[in-house]
Amino acid sequence: MELYDVVKLREALPGERLAAGAVGTVVHIFGGPPTAYEVEFADADGRTVAMVTLTAEQIQQHKG
Repeated sequence: MELYDVVKLREALPGERLAAGAVGTVVHIFGGPPTAYEVEFADADGRTVAMVTLTAEQIQQHKG
């Protein structure tokens, strides 16, 4: 994954109030190992609702 890629969660993160399938944007990449991604999740008005550091196993490219 690359900076500013749109991704979606493979699993729910109840502590962050994010459901599986939530869509966010990669805003930072940590080189690792292992590589990790800071992902920003926003509401329909563009306000940030969560910023979460995730592994590649927790997210996938969003096509759509």
